Amino acid sequence: MPPSLALRMNHALPVEYRERLLRLGREVRFPPGTRLFEEGGHANRFWIIRDGTAALDMHVPGRRPPVIETLGVGDLVGWSWLYEPFVWQLGAEALTPLRAYEFDAVAVRLMCLNDPEFGRAVEHWVGRVLAHRLNAARARLVDLYGIYETKEVR
Repeated sequence: MPPSLALRMNHALPVEYRERLLRLGREVRFPPGTRLFEEGGHANRFWIIRDGTAALDMHVPGRRPPVIETLGVGDLVGWSWLYEPFVWQLGAEALTPLRAYEFDAVAVRLMCLNDPEFGRAVEHWVGRVLAHRLNAARARLVDLYGIYETKEVR
């Protein structure tokens, strides 16, 4: 399930807020195979993809981490930075050469606190991304591991 265009920053945030957010970003590059973050790690930054693709994956005990979703240009990589306890709920890896804007989570959270309207817009956007990713994770895990009918004693 690819992310909706409406979830991309260019569609989700008004121009004024996009520009303010982008002023905090710095351009970074990652070669294919680079791990951006690991599930369970401290979520202290996030990215908006400028070029390339990244995969979100999930730890499943005893199995190789399944790819939950593949992200591309304009997509938000990482949402755990906005919600306490600021711990990554998924992992992420560059699939292709990746160019992105990287943001310091503390700086963006402070900006959100200092400007409640900006904060509401960012929280609404990230919340919508979170809801989409949760649904994508559920759908992917059902695809991979299926729901099998069981006979239960009642």
